[in-house]
Amino acid sequence: MWKAFLQVCFLLSTVKELNGENKSQSAVQNNGFEGKVVNSPTTPESSSKFLGRLLVIAVDGSHWVDLKAVAQEMGRRGHRVTVVMPEVSLRLGPGKHYTTLTYPVPYGQAEVDALFGGIAETMTKSFMEKMSHIRHMMSFIHTNAESLLLNTSLISHLSQQDFDALLTSPILPTGALIARKLGLPTINLARGVPCGLDMKAAACPSPPSYVPRFFSRFTDKMNFKERVINTLISLMEPLMCRMMHWQFDHLAVEFLGEDISSAEVMKDAAIWLMRTDFTLDHPRPLMPNMVLVGGMNCDLRNPLPEDLQPWVSGADGFVVFTLGSMVSSVPEDIAAIFLDAFRQIPQKVIWRYTGPVPDNVPENVKMMKWVPQNDLLAHPGVRAFITHGGSHGLYEGVCHAVPMMMLPITGEQPDNAQRMASRGVGVVLDIKTVTVEQLLQGLSDVINSTRYKENIMKLSALHKDRPMNPSELSVYWTEYVMRHKGADHLRPAAHHLNWFQYHSLDVITVLSVVAVVVLMVTVSCMRRCLSSTSSLFRKRKRD
Repeated sequence: MWKAFLQVCFLLSTVKELNGENKSQSAVQNNGFEGKVVNSPTTPESSSKFLGRLLVIAVDGSHWVDLKAVAQEMGRRGHRVTVVMPEVSLRLGPGKHYTTLTYPVPYGQAEVDALFGGIAETMTKSFMEKMSHIRHMMSFIHTNAESLLLNTSLISHLSQQDFDALLTSPILPTGALIARKLGLPTINLARGVPCGLDMKAAACPSPPSYVPRFFSRFTDKMNFKERVINTLISLMEPLMCRMMHWQFDHLAVEFLGEDISSAEVMKDAAIWLMRTDFTLDHPRPLMPNMVLVGGMNCDLRNPLPEDLQPWVSGADGFVVFTLGSMVSSVPEDIAAIFLDAFRQIPQKVIWRYTGPVPDNVPENVKMMKWVPQNDLLAHPGVRAFITHGGSHGLYEGVCHAVPMMMLPITGEQPDNAQRMASRGVGVVLDIKTVTVEQLLQGLSDVINSTRYKENIMKLSALHKDRPMNPSELSVYWTEYVMRHKGADHLRPAAHHLNWFQYHSLDVITVLSVVAVVVLMVTVSCMRRCLSSTSSLFRKRKRD
């Protein structure tokens, strides 16, 4: 709890410095649209008579996985899909069924790789060093947003394309700001926003009594102490949102020409495609315009490469080890611990690892710069999945019913891992302090204990038992918003109420005043009656 508070205070102090730095950059960011347009052919295969135009504002990292999946499927069905992305990125790129529109940015590929590659290095760094890395990340994100929003030629070009809707991730407000500028309804696709801004923007109730907050690592069944901590975190959420969007608030005023915050702009969203479901998250209230689409990649399967066939065969099976898209290697001392543990197990291990390959790699370990994670997890020979606890990997593990060993690193991963562990489908270890003995014990438990396999099979059956898969559901609601130019009838009237009205404090105040007045009048009348009766009794007694 105290660490979260220190992070908030530290980052609020650095945001002011970053805002000053980026103001000087904004003068040179307004450099006109000098990007590239890459046209990709599409084949109309939509069963719907409506074919529209969709604008996608790409967000890098793991957020791109599902955004790309929806963009590809929309384009495959015959819609004109335009994806806007920076010329330099970590994972963004062209696709077969959409047009790519890029814009220039004042940084190179080496800077991007160094920034995101530094996430693994922060595992063993001090608190202040971690905060310094976050500061650089925030500066990078804001610079990227300025490059897009202040590119007047690009924004003008987009305004002339007659789009029907905009699809983006709300983890950054860039897409929401462009949607408001162009007058487009927004479809937000995300796992969630750390400060709970998604729920606030959707006017969705989130009682801290049973809705665990980000970074709390609690389940929905909390004791008194945990409810106190959860409530305190919920009270700190507005401060965290301010920390995350301070710079964007200034950018929103400059870009839109109106006095409005980026958080207010995000309330305009027509549909929220929530990349989760209740096999991962705990039951909680949802609004009519919030749709659960967790696990999009479950049904996407491809044959395994030939060079992997010897590694997935054998009576003892194999283990898949990946730490997500942004952490593909670990410090050498931690890697040595994993290798020592893997040397002592009978299973083969397929490890996504891009760092320097150690000299003493065991014969049962294959290190690869990229692994077909979903296809490996779908193989019947897989025995365990070692993961960082990202939502994409967890859903693939649940989909294919693979017991998990979870090593959360950052973000929502500790919360995800704790929720999976509470369902009895895996174990959680601390990657910074893990030992060979803990790894061997954890692997032995998830591989040899039948309860983990039984629990994950039950959870997998629940996850896959649905009338429409998440990919089709996402496309349906995206087309719905495009056809109807929004979904205002699903937005609650809570958006038009201030906090005093939302909590009915005005009604409670009036009713309290009325109750007090009625009580005072009643007491006064009773006193008068008693006084009159007493006087009459004394008079009769004297007579």
